[in-house]
Amino acid sequence: MPTSFKLNGNTITLDADPTMPLLWAIREEAGLHGTKFGCGMALCGACTVHLDGHPIRSCVMPLSSVAGHEVTTIEGLQSVPAKAVQAAWISLQVPQCGYCQSGQVMAATALLESNPAPSDADIDGAMSGNVCRCCTYSRIRAAIHAAAGSMKASV
Repeated sequence: MPTSFKLNGNTITLDADPTMPLLWAIREEAGLHGTKFGCGMALCGACTVHLDGHPIRSCVMPLSSVAGHEVTTIEGLQSVPAKAVQAAWISLQVPQCGYCQSGQVMAATALLESNPAPSDADIDGAMSGNVCRCCTYSRIRAAIHAAAGSMKASV
């Protein structure tokens, strides 16, 4: 049974098993490979995407659950906070291996879209579900603060 939803601003219809995890629908059916598989149990955050603007773990979300909704992947980020996060990530050289980074960027963007001036506690809370095996957590936090600062400076 086909599932229609918005993916990065474009309406698409995928003729795939409705129980297929959204992660695999995005990667295998839609051909977008920025969203990564990490654990398959919603524990690591590598598969984070936005569903109607909220971060979710796509590895456990059935494709049928997104029918009629809007899904944004790392490839579709366009907001001011997203651009600030991406610029800070590059400027502060956050990634080491880079595998978890699309999920980290998606979570950080969602945080700054809802809270443009987060405290360390806010950042830790918002990012706690995203695991970085290289332990670049201090660089991630610094980049989120830098992104928030650049957003404030541009207003």
